[in-house]
Amino acid sequence: MKIALHGLSLKAESLPDIEELFLELGRHQIEILVTEPLDRALKMSGNKKLSYWLIENQEELEAVDFLISIGGDGTLLDAVCLVGSLEIPILGLNTGRLGFLATVATDRIAEAIRHLVNGNFQIESRSMISLESSRKLFNGFNFALNEFTIHKRDTSSMITVHTYIDGKYLNSYWADGLIVSTPTGSTGYSLSCGGPLITPGAKSFVITPVSPHNLNVRPIIISDDCEVSFEIEGRSEKFLISLDSRSTSISSEVKLSVKKELFSAKLVKLPHYHFFDTLRQKLNWGFDMRN
Repeated sequence: MKIALHGLSLKAESLPDIEELFLELGRHQIEILVTEPLDRALKMSGNKKLSYWLIENQEELEAVDFLISIGGDGTLLDAVCLVGSLEIPILGLNTGRLGFLATVATDRIAEAIRHLVNGNFQIESRSMISLESSRKLFNGFNFALNEFTIHKRDTSSMITVHTYIDGKYLNSYWADGLIVSTPTGSTGYSLSCGGPLITPGAKSFVITPVSPHNLNVRPIIISDDCEVSFEIEGRSEKFLISLDSRSTSISSEVKLSVKKELFSAKLVKLPHYHFFDTLRQKLNWGFDMRN
């Protein structure tokens, strides 16, 4: 078995957990491959006793059975971008904070590796969103697991986002921006802007305005079979668009539309994990916050 490890940075307090992860993988005679960002982080930490192979090209990544993301949800989103259409199953080891996607706690490393080796897990397919544009953007990595966002740039003035679903006019949003979120992304930026929570298996997108001028404008849930297109107006000539944590500046002349991506993100689901449990734990549901 080959397992790739991916991380963007390492905190000093996380090094013992990394060493335990390497120890458990070695104990099961698993070949360890490491991505370049994690290799740099390990070298910066001064740790020279860990043995692994460096992934230097896409062909080496294609031979991997699983990828373990080491960090928080942001690191896992970066891992999804790295894997792309290869659909390599991803397991998130949470050394970050919230952990909606990176669900394996550091005190369960040995248990998690044992489940992987024994095949005691499920693969959960998470739908993704794809961006189509009249100009090449994001170096061709035009997909996201959480959301696509349009946002104002360098001005306090609102923007107007004329929005169409399958070519039919929906609404003109006067707002700071607009979010089109997947079910996975419904627990992120969309939620903070008043969007609903959606279970991961739902075949839907949610369109959520960011600070809308009209208070009667609310998020709307649509089928993920739809194509959503936009026309943007504002006092500024430039606007920001983002796919998860990646953003770029565009002009209003660029044509934009989003739809469901043809491939999906494959997340490893270990025993005794459920999305509802995560909601209760991360959002403190069921707790009396007055006490």
